[in-house]
Amino acid sequence: QVQLVESGGGLVQPGGSLRLSCAASGFPFSRYGMSWHRQASGKGRELVALISAAGGTTNYADSVKGRFTISRDNARNTMYLQMNNLKPDDTAVYYCNSDFDSGQYWGQGIQVTVSS
Repeated sequence: QVQLVESGGGLVQPGGSLRLSCAASGFPFSRYGMSWHRQASGKGRELVALISAAGGTTNYADSVKGRFTISRDNARNTMYLQMNNLKPDDTAVYYCNSDFDSGQYWGQGIQVTVSS
């Protein structure tokens, strides 16, 4: 059974940092690209960052470039998103996704709220 489980969200003040984790199971994690997405209230889901299977290639949405870093530990079947200098516009539910099986599997999402 494929599972993607996000953790590490919460409430943080503007300028603060959080690190999200995505624990994967049920598929050969190290063979597939992974990505983070987010959905703010009343808006569509948007791609935040993606990483290749081996971790050597990453891409970011313009809105998070220079502030967020995506990474993965294939030995632990886990992907991360380090978020620095957070802004109120980063408030959203964050989801992880895998390229496995045409990307049909999603995590349950984790809330990140940036507010003073």
